[in-house]
Amino acid sequence: MKTTHVLIDSIDKVKAFVNKIGRFDYDFDLISGRYVIDAKSIMGVLSLDISKPIQLDIHVNDESDAAEIMKAIDEYVAG
Repeated sequence: MKTTHVLIDSIDKVKAFVNKIGRFDYDFDLISGRYVIDAKSIMGVLSLDISKPIQLDIHVNDESDAAEIMKAIDEYVAG
């Protein structure tokens, strides 16, 4: 599993982010406090406070796939 923090602080960014990760056959979870949301769900993502970075857990075991995913979401990674 790979963990990072993402900042998707607008509706347009949420749509683009969900579309990008939707191409991958792995599970993506956004964790904010005690809430765990499927990151591929636009409605789920919009239910979170998107004004600050959110923890993203990517359930991937293959390092080359993890690198490809991280490259695809690089513009959303916080910090």
